Amino acid sequence: MESIFTLEHFVSLVLLVALQAVLGLDNLLYISIVSKQAPADQQKRVRTIGISWAIILRIGLLFLLIKLIELFQSPWVVIEENNIAYGTFDLHSLIILVGGIFIMYTAIKEIWHMMHLSADKIENKKPKSMNQIILLMILMNLVFSFDSILGAMALTDEFWVMAVAIVIGGLLMIWLSGHVTEFLKRNRMYEVLGLFILLIVGIMLLSEGGHLAQMHLFGNPITPMSKTTFYFIIAVLIVIDIAQNRYQTNIDRKRGTH
Repeated sequence: MESIFTLEHFVSLVLLVALQAVLGLDNLLYISIVSKQAPADQQKRVRTIGISWAIILRIGLLFLLIKLIELFQSPWVVIEENNIAYGTFDLHSLIILVGGIFIMYTAIKEIWHMMHLSADKIENKKPKSMNQIILLMILMNLVFSFDSILGAMALTDEFWVMAVAIVIGGLLMIWLSGHVTEFLKRNRMYEVLGLFILLIVGIMLLSEGGHLAQMHLFGNPITPMSKTTFYFIIAVLIVIDIAQNRYQTNIDRKRGTH
């Protein structure tokens, strides 16, 4: 009797878990930031419930993509060629575009609040309801999941291997999200950095969705932001933030000695 779990399956599973981890970094940051909007004593529960439901729905999305891939690739909206904007939008590109717009809106709204609220108002900001935050987590998780699911389908055609990788990736995300959230609590200055990273994530999703839709703006095709460019920008932002904080610390220390 042929073994169900072969070396090929094991290699595919390891590669898929690694893929889930790499492509899930932006999703992890979004979950950590959004969960902070819940009451402090419910944040861990919100993250666990939200990611658990997202795992179940991501497996369901995987099943749908396998069975109904043509539905996601068939044109839903077509904008005829003109001098401003045109393209052919399928369900996949529409979901990515809407997700990108919503993430940009969330990041800009939070940055705006931080710029215009006093410290007391930020600390006493009214938390959102658990159900609202969990729903946001689930929806954004599904938006972020398309890349990892399509990548998984390219690596293997075994549904159970892909499903196991999704579950393992989700469990890792539950564990890591708590650590990221606690880090942001202890280092509030990095929360602004996280929001700007989310803003870039939204831009990346918009470029990806526009490319999938073969969209043109003013005659120029939309090209997707590569992962290399994305991670390079993130690295530059982190270095700038660290350097700025060190510089400010040195200034404050020198002022204190006078």
